[in-house]
Amino acid sequence: MTTGPVEWVAITFAGGVLDPAVVPPLAALVDTGTVRVVDAAVIHKAPDGTITGAELDEEGPEIVAGFEAIDGEILQVLSDDDLGRIAESLQPDTSTLVLVWENRWAGAFADEVRRAGGTLLVHDRIAPEDVEKAMRAADRDGVST
Repeated sequence: MTTGPVEWVAITFAGGVLDPAVVPPLAALVDTGTVRVVDAAVIHKAPDGTITGAELDEEGPEIVAGFEAIDGEILQVLSDDDLGRIAESLQPDTSTLVLVWENRWAGAFADEVRRAGGTLLVHDRIAPEDVEKAMRAADRDGVST
């Protein structure tokens, strides 16, 4: 089985609860085969700075129902040390959803690169605001985006 690139994100919300509005778009990505969720964790940082971890099934009915709809096996890729480092950077009175996903869309491309003798040299992300700035500049210059 081909494995695409695996990435993680930490999405923080003000207050003591996750916003369930993020679950349907994630479920859509899973349903179309674009990504596969391989791990998920929740970290709460109370106003007094106390840090607690939680399971998704403790996050309220909308979160639970949304994640039950996401087909996949949680592989526990994140360690307690990983979650601890993330928790240290959080602001008080926040709730954070940490997700690890496989970019399934890239698996076939990665296979072909390997078959052709290619290897990954560098991988990085460009900040969304930098992309938006470039697109605005292209629009000003009459370049089709």
